[in-house]
Amino acid sequence: MTDAPPAARRLLLVHAHPDDESIGNGATMAKYAAEGAHVTLVTCTLGEEGEVIPPGLAHLAADRDDTLGQHRIGELADAMKQLGVTDHRFLGGPGRYRDSGMMGVPSNERPGAFWQADLDEAAEHLAAVVREVRPQVLVTYDTNGGYGHPDHIQAHRVAMRGAELAQRPGGGGEPHAVEKIYWNCMPHSVLQEGFDRLRAAGEEGPFGAVASADDVPGVVPDDEVTAEIDGSSYAARKSAAMAAHATQIAVDGPFFALSNDLGQPLIGHEYYRLVHGTSGAADGARETDLFAGVDEGAGVDEAAGSGRGE
Repeated sequence: MTDAPPAARRLLLVHAHPDDESIGNGATMAKYAAEGAHVTLVTCTLGEEGEVIPPGLAHLAADRDDTLGQHRIGELADAMKQLGVTDHRFLGGPGRYRDSGMMGVPSNERPGAFWQADLDEAAEHLAAVVREVRPQVLVTYDTNGGYGHPDHIQAHRVAMRGAELAQRPGGGGEPHAVEKIYWNCMPHSVLQEGFDRLRAAGEEGPFGAVASADDVPGVVPDDEVTAEIDGSSYAARKSAAMAAHATQIAVDGPFFALSNDLGQPLIGHEYYRLVHGTSGAADGARETDLFAGVDEGAGVDEAAGSGRGE
């Protein structure tokens, strides 16, 4: 029995913790997976330091049983089933890097914390995946990790450095250059409209209060957005994937909340900034396809002959 031929379109996403991918890119991932693209997710930590929403699972937390990371492996697997994504890896293997917690807390200094990782060592783990999968498109966070979380910042650094290292000979596998790199973002007007809908629900709203723009990663002025993916047909899959991360996310219809119980809109369109490569859209227009303008034949022969490296 032979392996299936490699997909013409190959998308790699780099995220810090389980659940980040579903919140930020769930509709995009489901859309491209359904359309036959090879979607690869690399998650950098197990999310061991996360707060736990369901009271019945509170014992999993880091200050009690410290078994949340193992539990979240299962949540992530369930989320990937909802999105139709079959290729998921943890950076360096499950548990290689531990969740660092929010910026400035003692767990930032814990041995093995992702924030303390040697950048080139961690990036070489990712470069191995890039050489194997040979993605044309890579998605990650901006330089501030969207909102300043140390693991998000480190995931950005690892993604960018890993893409650079993957182009160099050595390290196993043929060198590969990613054609386009995008950073996640959220246009301010879209977020404001979603908040307006949530506030309009008033006392009928599902959560204790409404979040502010400061609670949402990567909010940017509308004119900084360069790509908009219409994932509205996959919004139900995104919602189901988010709900699979039950320790971290409460989903209620078109809204959700994290452990702070502040409502946010669940948005089916997802937004990006192109930071490397050439836009496939007309001047001044947003791309509607992350693969616009890429060479869909490039790297297929090499990918067909490569072995799984993680």
